Amino acid sequence: MDKYVIHGGKRLEGAVDISGAKNAAVAILPAVILADSPCRIENLPDISDVKTLNYILGQMGAEIEYLDRHTVLIDPRPINTDGVCADEARSMRASYYLIGALLGRYQRASVPLPGGCNFGVRPIDQHLKGFEALGCTHSLDGGGIISVSAEDGLHGANIYLDVRSVGATINIMLATVKARGLTIIENAAREPHVVDLANFLNMMGADILGAGTDTIKIHGVQKLRGADYSIIPDQIEAGTYMVAAAATGGDVTVRNVTPKHLESISAKLAEMGVAIEEGDDSVRVYNKGPLHRCTVKTMTHPGFPTDMQPQITTLLSVVPGTSMVIESIFDTRFKYVDELRRMGAEITVDGKMAIIEGVNKLKGAPVKALDLRAGAAMVIAGLIAEGTTQVENIQYIERGYETIVDKLAHLGADIYLKQEPDREIAKLG
Repeated sequence: MDKYVIHGGKRLEGAVDISGAKNAAVAILPAVILADSPCRIENLPDISDVKTLNYILGQMGAEIEYLDRHTVLIDPRPINTDGVCADEARSMRASYYLIGALLGRYQRASVPLPGGCNFGVRPIDQHLKGFEALGCTHSLDGGGIISVSAEDGLHGANIYLDVRSVGATINIMLATVKARGLTIIENAAREPHVVDLANFLNMMGADILGAGTDTIKIHGVQKLRGADYSIIPDQIEAGTYMVAAAATGGDVTVRNVTPKHLESISAKLAEMGVAIEEGDDSVRVYNKGPLHRCTVKTMTHPGFPTDMQPQITTLLSVVPGTSMVIESIFDTRFKYVDELRRMGAEITVDGKMAIIEGVNKLKGAPVKALDLRAGAAMVIAGLIAEGTTQVENIQYIERGYETIVDKLAHLGADIYLKQEPDREIAKLG
């Protein structure tokens, strides 16, 4: 029952360093299974999803050594199973990448159906469509274990994704880097973490072309070697601090970023009247005056990311006028709106659209993080609210944000972690 306690109204100022990308890390760690020698992964975010995946790999037999808080050495050679039975696999969505990685190594895999944040139906039909084209069959047992196998080995194929799915694109890449022949993924996802995984696999000896475009070509190779690799900065963590800076009327330099990955977020904030100054590996965010209402529509990359939708909605809740946020990726990603209403926000949800009437201020209240990014939105709401906000279910937030309390406190927020029963730890600010 740990919670964040936030006394709102503090302007964020200073600089914050962004951690490695969660969405890249949870794809790259399973990819290590494909190597025939150890891999050294640097710039890993210190978050629960990464710890869970490393635990699962260890349970499968991998030798794992943390060289420091953000660097891990993994030797996948001792892995001798094509199955994942750890209950932890059910706690995160990205556990399904173990299917593709195990298929690439053993031509078969048995993995629990994934869990993670619940904000709409996220089927794996496009993953299975891709695996079938590669020569696989699949089945689901009564315990929620999905088994996929290629009795005659994996072979290349032409795969058109009906939906531009990041998960399916990554899973097919993992399965096909060692398959016979050429695989072409059309209508592929173009997100930065898809490119990061492709770069890592190519360093291991894979032959992948076109990552970051609609069409990815993968020429199968016989073996992959270990590699040293540093994960890209987290686009969504960076965007979250950018929005927090704008929401508090602050002046924050977000460091250790790739500004190009943030273009859709920067453009929308600039449209609202936020000042954005880009450096080589930093973005400064500050307010020049009153902010303006706008319309936001989430899209696949390079459009505005769905993982930034709750944060931008929270910002718009205190911007004068009527704004609209349209969610085009997931069916029910506005569940958190009820929590914002508890704080005084005036938001009406109609299907995949939220209509926001900006209010002068939010008021502190006890709220819950309903998923990872909605949890970040509750933190932002607490930062701008009048009075005290308590955010519960913080285990969701810790899945994707490294030391968020420390980072915000360093920027001037009045926030601390409260541990039940009635014991405060890591009090900062």
